[in-house]
Amino acid sequence: MENVKETYTKSEQTINSNLTSHYRLMTIGIIVGLAGIMLRFVTDWVLIDIVSNIIFVIGIVISIKAVLNILK
Repeated sequence: MENVKETYTKSEQTINSNLTSHYRLMTIGIIVGLAGIMLRFVTDWVLIDIVSNIIFVIGIVISIKAVLNILK
């Protein structure tokens, strides 16, 4: 058989975007955000609403950080 030459060389950006650590971080961010959303429906207590909003924002920040790491 012939020696097949690799015609496509992967760049660092392609290798970086396919790392599983980015997608794990994104999954954690989504789970934290969903926990914050679910906590909103527990009761009508004002403190729970504040805590759930804070947890939701933390999940958003984690997810955005993961997306920016993928795009980097």
